[in-house]
Amino acid sequence: MSLHFHRFDLRLKHTFTIAHDSRDVQPSLIVELRNGPLSGFGEATSNKYYGITLDRMINDLEGIRGLIESGEWTTAEDLWQLAHESLKDNPFAQCALDEAAHDLVAKRAGKPLYRHWNLDASQNPITDYTIGIDSVDNMVRKMQELPWPLYKIKLGTPDDLAIVRALRQHTDAVFRVDANCAWTAETAILYAPDFKALGVEFIEQPLKADDWEGMKRVVRESVLPVIADESCIVESDVERCAGYFHGINIKLTKCGGLTPARRMIDKARQLGLKVMVGCMNETSVGISAIAQLLPLLDYVDMDGTLLITNDPATGVTFDFGRVIYADENGTGANLTRNS
Repeated sequence: MSLHFHRFDLRLKHTFTIAHDSRDVQPSLIVELRNGPLSGFGEATSNKYYGITLDRMINDLEGIRGLIESGEWTTAEDLWQLAHESLKDNPFAQCALDEAAHDLVAKRAGKPLYRHWNLDASQNPITDYTIGIDSVDNMVRKMQELPWPLYKIKLGTPDDLAIVRALRQHTDAVFRVDANCAWTAETAILYAPDFKALGVEFIEQPLKADDWEGMKRVVRESVLPVIADESCIVESDVERCAGYFHGINIKLTKCGGLTPARRMIDKARQLGLKVMVGCMNETSVGISAIAQLLPLLDYVDMDGTLLITNDPATGVTFDFGRVIYADENGTGANLTRNS
């Protein structure tokens, strides 16, 4: 067993702007676990909001190289537990390692990962395509550039309602809106009826992550479902979201990978919450890992590879929102070039 790192600067097709960030390049780390002729791949992106850099991820994983390469683990869940004490403050690094381990274990078993988990992929949800904050004309051009049945619209401006009204003039696709913590409870409740009339399916993270009193009002008074994102980072957050949101959006990088994500999904189901998994502009490595969870989800936002111009990997592909698995075992991801 050997551990390898691949660093990439992913170029975005358009400047990607949300309520608290704007970027043209997304640094990403791909972790490779080589075992004989097989390699497992996992990924995590850097993130200024959470203070995560590629150097920090590499340094933390180097600190447990001996544990990883010892081979004293047989399942990805085993490795996750062994590594967690050292990586508990760096879930992004733990995510990349965990995805690579799951990929490798399923390849050893000679199966796609979702089949290794005995999941039925016949009713998978389709993915949305994200339209970042921009001028209305540019947002329309982005939709026209990729006609899609389902768009996630990033909001958090003084003109959010006008933006959605304008976009609706150019497509009959279903909309989801994501405020990334930018609104007040009053704004979310006020906008919801108009958004519903405009074909919006749900609102994602309308308020600041710690505004639980505000969310109590929103979940009670909003005519649209509300989904937690920044309020639901790790496993312990799932239970807290019950009664404050109608569902949760799990990010693999934030929670530490596929292993804890599956536990979060199970907990959410017990609490009657809807479940979504989102992405962080990853390559086909990270997006293909997300795809393995599709049979367990109500919603998914896994358009990362559609937003970049220089994907260094292959994996799942898309057909008008439908996710098509690669004809490979594991997650189906493979590097096509090294960093």
